[in-house]
Amino acid sequence: MPLLEGTGVTKYFGGLAAVSKVDFHVDEGEALGLIGPNGAGKTTLFNLISAALPLKSGQIRFKGTNITGLKPHKICRMGVARTFQSVKIFGHMPVLANVVLGSYFGTSNRMSSVEAAREAAALVEFVGLSAVQKVPAKDLTLANQKRLEVARALATKPELLLLDELMAGLTHTEVGQAMDLVGRIRGKGITIVMIEHVMKAIMNVCDRIIVLHHGAKIAEGTPQEIATSKKVIEVYLGE
Repeated sequence: MPLLEGTGVTKYFGGLAAVSKVDFHVDEGEALGLIGPNGAGKTTLFNLISAALPLKSGQIRFKGTNITGLKPHKICRMGVARTFQSVKIFGHMPVLANVVLGSYFGTSNRMSSVEAAREAAALVEFVGLSAVQKVPAKDLTLANQKRLEVARALATKPELLLLDELMAGLTHTEVGQAMDLVGRIRGKGITIVMIEHVMKAIMNVCDRIIVLHHGAKIAEGTPQEIATSKKVIEVYLGE
């Protein structure tokens, strides 16, 4: 049974189908890439999975349970966390406090402030931000703000992590560091779905790739199969 599965997932904005009858699955432990031109529906699909947007039709299941129509915080507490295309952090709060919030949000169990701070500190170290844990989040570089957002998502204790353009805007060196971070997250047993335009990352990190175009799935396969698909090259890779 797939960890996450969608059937006929559809979302309209007015008369425009942002996501159209998309079927997908994510197996436990894999890294799935989601690519396509701007406006293809990638982030909208993330918004539908995380319940930031309601479906028009279709169904999404997590661990066999239908999560369609649930509130975002309930889906998060079931084990689905995400980052955002445009970084969403609490800018005036220190790095550590941002991650502590994730620890509180991701569990329905009572957690002491000491325990939350300890968990948050471990995650801040995991993503490489220990040296700046007392710095206001707004003062971090873009790369470190993205790392902070990953740490906050990890603090909710996800089984599935949705990464929305983690590497956008990063330097070549920072992309390499981000790829290493994704590998270490997988090492924790966390399943990953990642939207990415940095093809080096997609091709090297992901086991399987889904390609969206105008809201529809046009291809699915291994990185090698996608890289050699004439249809994909025409609509995306060849641009």
